Amino acid sequence: MSLIFYKYQGTGNDFVMIDNRQSTFPKNNTKLVAKLCDRKFGIGADGLILLENHDKYDFKMVYYNADGNESSMCGNGGRCLVAFAKQLDIVKDEATFEAIDGYHYATISSDNIVSLQMKDVSNVTLNEGYIFLDTGSPHHVELVENLENFDVKNIGAKIRYSDLYGKEGSNINFVKQIDSDKFAVRTYERGVEDETLSCGTGVTAVAIGMYKTQKTNSNNVKLQVEGGDLEVRFKEENGKFTNVFLIGPAILVFKGTIEV
Repeated sequence: MSLIFYKYQGTGNDFVMIDNRQSTFPKNNTKLVAKLCDRKFGIGADGLILLENHDKYDFKMVYYNADGNESSMCGNGGRCLVAFAKQLDIVKDEATFEAIDGYHYATISSDNIVSLQMKDVSNVTLNEGYIFLDTGSPHHVELVENLENFDVKNIGAKIRYSDLYGKEGSNINFVKQIDSDKFAVRTYERGVEDETLSCGTGVTAVAIGMYKTQKTNSNNVKLQVEGGDLEVRFKEENGKFTNVFLIGPAILVFKGTIEV
């Protein structure tokens, strides 16, 4: 079978995009998904995303990690999917879609900046030395010294597989404060089982976590990731975070076909 795909990236977080509105993709074939995401034997990506029809919204998002398993929400993936939907002429400058964590709204500018509304966040757990919250995916957030030389992969894996998070695990974010409203972030992603250049739900968790712990008083937080720059805006009232938007570029890298 010859498969048409598109490759997108959002601050270095890269995805294989497939138009599955005709329901032709074998969705239960985890080995195929993993092969397509493999950087040596396939296309290479942090994840694979199917764009499907939806009876109420513009489209549906189905997201798979690079290991082939369907996963929780991916913020950068959602932003890239909006750009993909525009490429397919499904949407123009705004979009509505359903993902595994529910409804999302997004806008896209002429210069490929996508602003994606994330889920509301009510529960932020403050622990000694780290924060835990769910922004569509579970995230551990921890301030560290010497972030530039930090062993993200090994230390991240150790925390991800520890008794702290059990069988399901968590994504692990290591953070350094740069300014009153700016933070550098490096993330170990479960499912990829490695550091990625960017994680959308991760920087969203960092922005909310740093606000919650009063490391910043800004509700417009800038995040510097290995693959570029993102922004997170939100409103906070009585401990609940609403109108949470993840903002950044979503770029088409190339289109191709692969025999599977």
